[in-house]
Order: sequence, then structure tokens, then C-alpha cells
Amino acid sequence: MAGRRVALTGIGVLAPGGIGSKRFWDLLADGRTATRRITFFDPTPFRSQVAAQIDFDPAEHGLGPQDVRRMDRAAQLAVVAAREALEDSGIGVGSGPGSADPHRTGVTVGSAVGATMGLDQEYRVVSDGGTLELVDHTYAVPHLYGYLVPSSFAAEVAWAAGAEGPATVVSTGCTSGIDAVGHAAEVIREGSADVMVAGATDAPISPITMACFDAIKATTPRRDEPECASRPFDGTRNGFVLGEGSAFFVLEELDSARRRGAHVYAELAGYATRSNAYHMTGLRPDGAEMAEAIRSALGQARTAADRIDYVNAHGSGTKQNDRHETAAFKKSLGAHAYDVPVSSIKSMVGHSLGAIGSIEIAACALAMEHHVIPPTANLRTPDPECDLDYVPLTARERRTDTVLTVGSGFGGFQSAMVLARPDRDAE
Repeated sequence: MAGRRVALTGIGVLAPGGIGSKRFWDLLADGRTATRRITFFDPTPFRSQVAAQIDFDPAEHGLGPQDVRRMDRAAQLAVVAAREALEDSGIGVGSGPGSADPHRTGVTVGSAVGATMGLDQEYRVVSDGGTLELVDHTYAVPHLYGYLVPSSFAAEVAWAAGAEGPATVVSTGCTSGIDAVGHAAEVIREGSADVMVAGATDAPISPITMACFDAIKATTPRRDEPECASRPFDGTRNGFVLGEGSAFFVLEELDSARRRGAHVYAELAGYATRSNAYHMTGLRPDGAEMAEAIRSALGQARTAADRIDYVNAHGSGTKQNDRHETAAFKKSLGAHAYDVPVSSIKSMVGHSLGAIGSIEIAACALAMEHHVIPPTANLRTPDPECDLDYVPLTARERRTDTVLTVGSGFGGFQSAMVLARPDRDAE
């Protein structure tokens, strides 16, 4: 079983500005932004008052009142995205002809903050708006335990997929979305499953989250022109824009996918993660740990640095991150760092914490599909310390056979993944 290759054959995306992978891609290719003033609650008391929200109606996507009562918003997004990925892949799970074996089909879900919105809402109820020191649990929804334990996300996706194989939750902060997909690929490579439904979800736009990021001044205080608030690699940036979303994929053993005639978006050729063991929120300016993750992922993919056609940056829009990443690209890619296009889609869809890594994998696979590199929106005043080609403002047509995507998270997590065309060496 060792050395089995992993294909990505299905994509499902719910992201700000567009539900479904097609609308998501159209927004990126057009360079449009989905950031706006928060409408989920009154943001007036907060320093940061903008976010990237999804216009999502559960009923429109087949979720009934009982589903909505049982599942936090993040779980709802995950189930709908997973269903789209399964439909896109054309694979069935069950006993029908050509269906995947349920016992050989697994699930991996990434999430940084779990059921934030459900827990926030229920605390307000049981504490009577924060007035009760001793909360009254009798007012809580009966499914509160499901909000508390992130494992409920994996259970919901497994039920939706009919998957009876390995089911896992990965929570590594803002790299959760890459790490969940990377873990799922390893499960297939080692032979523990043949098909994995893998991705990530987070719906963190709530008062408690805004208060936490306000306290450390990580999110932008820019309130005028919310659509221009997220400015990765720009000299005028002053913090990231919080977002929400979910992206899921169907991963399969490559030979099996080819035998059933599946459309293969990309091969998950390499993945690695590292920790800087340095600081909860701080980053070393030399980018050494991210560079090491990139080198390791390239090694697993057996790909030279100069074969990378596009780099999807973490690009959160903070000075510390943007400069750390720039240094990491130079350290790991060498002179090629100055030639390869780099961009950040967070400029358009915000930073959805644990979900964004999977959303960015979807962007990379679609960039390979369409031979178009999404731009870094709002990049008008380049930071002189970020001197690479960050594809400002407008998408760029370019053949992309091999793509690198990276993530960086609180706690020092640094992850990298290489996506490639399976037949790239034969062309």
C-alpha cells in the first residue's frame, strides 16, 4: 500500500461572495471582494467592524429545521460543502455498482474554533444576556453537547457521506484546513482508506471572536470602504479581516480514480507541517520553519523548487505574517521566488481561520483547472520589504501544472502542500 498516489476528484465550497465552487471561482477570477460591515450582530462596540460573511440560507440547501437546531452554522456549512464535493466527484458510497465501500471511506474535518456561533448564542441564553453568574442550563438547546465537542463535525459529514471508515477532526489553528487534507491524503497513502471526504469549516464571526482579536489588535480597524479592508502585502495594511466558510474534497487513490473515469483536478503530491516552538502569536522574521515545511513538501512531491508555477500565500494582511512569508519563500525557493507568481485570496474572502486552508486548496485546484492565477486584491501600495510578484489587483492567465499552498497559524504552526498534475512529467 505504501506510496499510493492521491487524487483530488471532487470540490465543494461555501465562501463569502459565492456558494458553490463555480461562484467562488468567478469571484476570485474577477478580483472581486466579499468583505463588508458585519451584519450578524451590532459591531459598533468593537474596534474591528468588518468581516467576510456568507449569504447562506440552510433551507435552500436541503437542511430542515431539525438540522439547523442540531448543527452549529459551521457544521451546516461543512455538510453542504461535502455534499457538493461528492456530487462533483461522481462517486457513490454504498452497495451500488461502482460505489465506494463505506468501510473504506473516511472523513477528516479541520476546524480552528469549532461551534463558536452556537456556543456564543447559547451562553447568552443560559446566562440571560450575561446577567446571571450561575447560568441556568435548562434554557439550553438539547444539542448543546454537540456544539461543545468538535467531533460532532466529523460525525455530521460522515453521516452525510455514508462514510463508515476513519473519522477524524484536526484542529491546528489557522493551518487546520491544510492539515486536515494532508492527514486524509496520508490515510489513503498508508492504505487505511481508499476514499476520503476531507476539508475544513469555521463560522467564527461572533462577538466573542471579535473581542478576542480586538484585544490583540490582529484584525483591521479600517471601517471606511469595507471592501478594501483586507490588504495583504500592501504597505497600508493594518490587520486581517475575519471571514467564514467551508471547503471539502473527495480524495481517492489515483489509479482507482482513473479506472472509474473520474475527473482529476490535481494530485496531492506533497505535504508537510512544522512548528516554530517559539511564541503563541509571534513569528521569527527569517521564516525558517515555514521554509522547512515547504522544502519537505517539495521533497515528498519529488519536485524541484523551480517547477512551482504559482504560490498561494497565507497572506493574512499583517506586517509580521507578510514579511515572515516573503522570507520563507526566498529561503525555500531560492532565486525562483522572484520569478513565481504569489497571491493571497484572503484579500477577497477574508480569513476564515481553520477553514481558509481548505478554501485555498480549492482555489489552487481551480487555478490549475482554468490556467488562471487569482490576484491579490487591494494591493496598490506595495510594502518595500515584500518584494516578490504578488499579482496585484488583476488575475493573470498562466499555465499552472504545479502549485504550492502554505498556511501559518497561532501556536507556531507552519504547513505546506504541493498540488500537481498527475501527468506533468509526461507532457
